[in-house]
Amino acid sequence: MEKNRVLDITHKTQRGLIVILFAFFLFSCSLPRIVVIDDPLTSEEHINLGVIYEKKGQYDEAISEYKKASETLPVAYFYMGNASFLKGDFKGAEGFYRKAIREDPANADAMNNLAWLYYKLGENLDEAEALVKRAIEIRPERTDMYRDTLMKIEEER
Repeated sequence: MEKNRVLDITHKTQRGLIVILFAFFLFSCSLPRIVVIDDPLTSEEHINLGVIYEKKGQYDEAISEYKKASETLPVAYFYMGNASFLKGDFKGAEGFYRKAIREDPANADAMNNLAWLYYKLGENLDEAEALVKRAIEIRPERTDMYRDTLMKIEEER
């Protein structure tokens, strides 16, 4: 049975290559183009690829991969928020963290990171404090990490 599965994948790959080659020759009079009909990566693989780009400092590429993953994985908005934060796009980061929380109201990491963003900007500190306290309620096993954010916010006030 496993052998049939391998053959099916091989057949699909061969079919995809034929389509790509056909498209290349069809448009060879103009600039060459590669047409991808089916995305061969899963949402999880897009997240992993995004993390690799993010570690290399290629934040736009990371965000692009996370966007592809967000079609089926709401946690991708959290990752987009992190990449936006790292590239200095704080408005974008705020929007992505909010979307992550809206899509998954139990995403304590997004709450903590949004609170950290507000702390770094020195704004919305009341909301930041409420976000961190809610994150601690949701994920008590991460209290130490979240408490660091809470202490910074309290010091700022």
